[in-house]
Amino acid sequence: MTAHDQILQTLRTNTRATTLPVPWRSDRHFVDPAGRFTEALTKVKGYVHRARTMDDALAQVGALFTDLNTHSVVYNDESPLDEVAWTERFPEIQFRSPQQMPDRQAWRALCATADVGITSADAALAETGSLVVSSGPGKSRMVSLLPPVHIAIVPMERLTMDIFTWKEAHSRQFPANTVLISGPSKTADIEQTMSVGVHGPKKLVVVLMG
Repeated sequence: MTAHDQILQTLRTNTRATTLPVPWRSDRHFVDPAGRFTEALTKVKGYVHRARTMDDALAQVGALFTDLNTHSVVYNDESPLDEVAWTERFPEIQFRSPQQMPDRQAWRALCATADVGITSADAALAETGSLVVSSGPGKSRMVSLLPPVHIAIVPMERLTMDIFTWKEAHSRQFPANTVLISGPSKTADIEQTMSVGVHGPKKLVVVLMG
């Protein structure tokens, strides 16, 4: 056997199994997941409101619109937001969704100048106070990234213990642009001086509904 053959034989023998490892499973449990989510998000400068119904949630969102002197809003066409007649509910505010503006550059410019972006979330993680937000048809990442204020209306049934529990229950492949949002955008320089809202929204408000 030549040296070349020996090298190839060694490589074949030492080839690792191609089977992916089983995802780590969590047995974490919180007695009050909503309370834990609220505590965790509040610690990172986020805000949480509770609402029993969509009408209650919209009343709280309307109060936020007033406090923020809101004139323009971008929102995603996703459940449960697609159940709302936004312009009828808030006629004094301009609302736009990605399906209403297929021109990507125009949509980006609109999101960059909007006062508020409204989304839902695939999940709310009690452990860290985080939102799992994915993009796709009718769901633009720019809605949660470009406006200075991000409001998320999340049904209570999407509240789960942690990222591992959620992932185990959702085996389907998610878009590459699936992100975890934990509070407003934060960054720090080399001297550890914290700045909020430099690379994204400076305010995050989550309305847990149900």
